[in-house]
Amino acid sequence: MGSTLTEATDPWCLRPGESAQLLRGHPWRRFVVLGDSVAEGLCEPVDGYPDLQWADRIAAELRGVRPGLAYLNLGRRGLRAHEVRATQLAPALDFAPDLALVVCGGNDAFRAGYDPDAVDVELTAMVDALRDAGAEVITVGMFDVSHSPAVPAALRAGLGERMRLLSSRTGALALRLGTLHVHLTDHPLVADPSLYSSDGRHGSARSDAIATAETLRVLGARPGTATGPPGARPAP
Repeated sequence: MGSTLTEATDPWCLRPGESAQLLRGHPWRRFVVLGDSVAEGLCEPVDGYPDLQWADRIAAELRGVRPGLAYLNLGRRGLRAHEVRATQLAPALDFAPDLALVVCGGNDAFRAGYDPDAVDVELTAMVDALRDAGAEVITVGMFDVSHSPAVPAALRAGLGERMRLLSSRTGALALRLGTLHVHLTDHPLVADPSLYSSDGRHGSARSDAIATAETLRVLGARPGTATGPPGARPAP
């Protein structure tokens, strides 16, 4: 990433006016977020990019169209998928959301004993419960953090295999359950070191800005959300 690159000049981020176009007429009034540190927001600061984390940014953009939007972020760092379900699903349902973002499984995939079937069970239970309660659900195939320079070389291949398995399984689950799905794992910048924090586990403010753009483009492509076409992915 060039030293002068900022969100305003980054071709992978939102362009001026794009968010308003994408979200024009969106129906959501109550937005809840469930998950681990990715949901909570632990992005590392990057010059030229705001420190506001991904889920908070989505909420802010939704409020730009519907100022009365209620927002609850239940995300907590360090949780595995079954812990997210056990501690966050009930309060999420009590919030009566009409839009929910569910992002977890990364802490499971960081372990050599990652059980994709068990994570699928937890994700399915959360998505089904939220959809049964009337919420539209967003799921995510996360950036493959094994590309972070802070990940030891000896661990990179195994971690990358598990992160990609988590992503593919979540994508298949999204297709089966009918969620809105944001696929970041094969983003053209996935191997760019500027997307990752120095701890080797989380993203940077740049990755959160890019993830926000990709999420809003998915929301904008939903029938009935935007009156115009969603922003096309730019050339790098």
